[in-house]
Amino acid sequence: MSFLYHKFFFDPLYNALIFLFKVFPWADAGIIVILLTILVRLVLFPLSRKAVITQVKMTEIGPELAEIKEKYKDKAEEQARRTLALYKEKGVNPFSGILVIIIQIPIILALYQIFLHFPQVNPALLYSFVHAPSHINTEFLGLIDISAKSALIALLAALSTYFQFHVSSKGQKPPEGNSFTDNLTRSMQSQMKYFFPILVFFISYKISGAIALYWLTTNLFSIGQEIFVRRNIPKIS
Repeated sequence: MSFLYHKFFFDPLYNALIFLFKVFPWADAGIIVILLTILVRLVLFPLSRKAVITQVKMTEIGPELAEIKEKYKDKAEEQARRTLALYKEKGVNPFSGILVIIIQIPIILALYQIFLHFPQVNPALLYSFVHAPSHINTEFLGLIDISAKSALIALLAALSTYFQFHVSSKGQKPPEGNSFTDNLTRSMQSQMKYFFPILVFFISYKISGAIALYWLTTNLFSIGQEIFVRRNIPKIS
């Protein structure tokens, strides 16, 4: 498993980062981190787009799902059958967004490991055609050393996380029932929206400015992607 992780995730991302320094020798480390993050997000865009579309469609058929749930609340099998029939009728696959989540886990882990020791370069990990740069300028725009902690970028990462949750949950209504599942769902939604940005701040600040900048760029890209996809998909008829 470790071999596959390094072969398909860590090593390619690590070499892509170092290669970008050679392609853009004028760029500082902050710009390179932003470019690498955008590159990763563009590669994942087809999967992310499908996940956003699924989320929007699930929101659109929400009232019909709630009606089925209420009408067949005492008939679990019939409720499941009617729900699946509705998914098929509307062309919705509620599990299509799971793949993008699964594939992002090793990517995020790899990027964290890479930025954790940034800007140190391990020549043993480089491909034959990738060479370590003679010098890495860690001063982002000549203002912030991203190899050290940065409260400013960490704060921006936290704020962008909050707005990313706000944009992605647009149109979604929390469950109105009083069942244990409904109460748990409302609680989880509230905690994710307010607690997770705080967690992002402390994690990104504790590790380094590179991690915070990666998180900030990811959130800004996700917000732009969400707005773009939502504006360019047809409503379910």
